[in-house]
Amino acid sequence: MIDVMQPGLTQGNMLVTFGIVGVLILISEKYRVLDRLGVYAAAALGIIVGALGHWTWLIILLGFLGTAHKATKWRFEEKAAKGLSESSDGHRSWGNVVANGGLPGLVAIIAFILDDHENGLWLFSAAVSVAAADTFASEIGCLDDRVRMITTMKKCEAGLNGGFSPNGQIAALVGSTIIAVLAFISEQNLELAALVAIIGWLGCQVDSVLGAVLENRGMMTKGTVNAAAITFGIIVMWWHLEFPHL
Repeated sequence: MIDVMQPGLTQGNMLVTFGIVGVLILISEKYRVLDRLGVYAAAALGIIVGALGHWTWLIILLGFLGTAHKATKWRFEEKAAKGLSESSDGHRSWGNVVANGGLPGLVAIIAFILDDHENGLWLFSAAVSVAAADTFASEIGCLDDRVRMITTMKKCEAGLNGGFSPNGQIAALVGSTIIAVLAFISEQNLELAALVAIIGWLGCQVDSVLGAVLENRGMMTKGTVNAAAITFGIIVMWWHLEFPHL
């Protein structure tokens, strides 16, 4: 009998991983979740995450992709009319895949090399949680007129880097909580799952601060801001796992 619960390059894990990636490709093509290069990038990332980590990690990543797509499509026509959408039909590109999934993929590689999938799951989940929180905050919060700049608390235009709104903050927590729930289903640890949700929300705030202070001044790009915020999430979770009693 094939054991599908063993991580890494085992027969069971590989079979399930490739099956899930195949479904991902079909769904992405049918519902236009990603453009063509985005599908290729997501497939490659999915194989890395599933094969080197575990297929349950891939489920977490797909949970982000699916819910982020729904958030992107939410009141899409209104966002497009205001110039707040990144594409003409709501799909995401390979750049989005790399920006949000590159570091989680790196975590999977390192977990495989170190043969530490137990801690790797939570580092991976923290990284995805930050990406989810930021995406939800941007897609939902941009239609909330109660926007203030995070560094000055003064009112500002929706969609401006560093701007935040009540709805955006709630959406960020919803996004990070979705990832936390998926991580908990994979490994029943309520404390670490709750930390995943908190880290995701905090990472979204880091993203806003960096956007306000550095991106608006041309010192960082959207991609590097995303990477820095996700790195923050990984570091916080690593610190907790390394020093749990401090």
